[in-house]
Amino acid sequence: MTTSASTSRRLFIASAISVLTLISAFVLIQKALAFEQPPSLMFWVGVIAVWLAAWFGVDMFAKLKIKNQMLDRAVSLLIPVLFGVWLLILWQLITTGFKVPTVLLPPPSAIGARFAASIPTLWADFQQTFLKAVLIGYVLGCGSAFIVAIAIDRSPFLQKGLMPIGNLMSALPIVGVAPIMVMWFGFDWPSKAAVVIIMTFFPMLVNTIAGLNDNTEIQRDLMKTYAAGYWQTLFKMRLPLAMPFIFNALKINSTLALIGAIVAEFFGTPIVGMGFRISTEVGRMNVDMVWAEIAVAALAGSAFYGAIALLEKISTFWHPSMRQNKRA
Repeated sequence: MTTSASTSRRLFIASAISVLTLISAFVLIQKALAFEQPPSLMFWVGVIAVWLAAWFGVDMFAKLKIKNQMLDRAVSLLIPVLFGVWLLILWQLITTGFKVPTVLLPPPSAIGARFAASIPTLWADFQQTFLKAVLIGYVLGCGSAFIVAIAIDRSPFLQKGLMPIGNLMSALPIVGVAPIMVMWFGFDWPSKAAVVIIMTFFPMLVNTIAGLNDNTEIQRDLMKTYAAGYWQTLFKMRLPLAMPFIFNALKINSTLALIGAIVAEFFGTPIVGMGFRISTEVGRMNVDMVWAEIAVAALAGSAFYGAIALLEKISTFWHPSMRQNKRA
């Protein structure tokens, strides 16, 4: 199905507004860079006018009701991209226009230049922190919590004995645990993976147990009429129903794992890693490099979260929360 004529017209207008405002923003950025003193009031009036026009264009995109599924997905993806681009544009205009010292807040252009010039260093830090500490700790933490949740569900004794310990682990401060893990496992990535395991264990444990209990008496009685035992009921009914809870924990832990690994690197690490680079470059006043590391962490965390969300969508397509509401 194709979009209606009025929808096509509004789509064209929104696209034209977005393109024109982006061109205007580029011109404003060039003027801000050319000023030796802070720009005049009329410059900032122009910035506000262009920003309001861009807001109007994005709002038009958001209100479109498109029947073509591929075009609708493209527009849905374009809206957050435009929103993020305009945040960077405003950041650039404010820092360059008001001559903000780079040691306080560097402009995105400086961060991008440092990012491009430091790709080998950033890649090495990414490998040390994300590919080793985060992923390994994430798999071990979530996997062990899932197994323990099954054991707790199977044994009332473990439910009463292990759950309080799980609550205790969730309350452990990372700034206190990280130095201990460094002393136990050394300065390399295993100590950071241990911190990640501790941080991801409890959310996975609690959500899995909640998911296993998210079934009705009618559903349980149905499995009994089929003469299903514990394990058959678990794999045929309870685990599928618990998948939204499990994926919720996986998504939460995808961000917790990265935060835990980076913070843990502040307390002892080899001369590589995101946390190490951030702490050392702050001491050297290389704030643009700090922001470049933050950008890498943000991109890695977002991609990790998005991959898990996509896997959830594929695995739990049958769940009501996964059913897309088509625009009228």
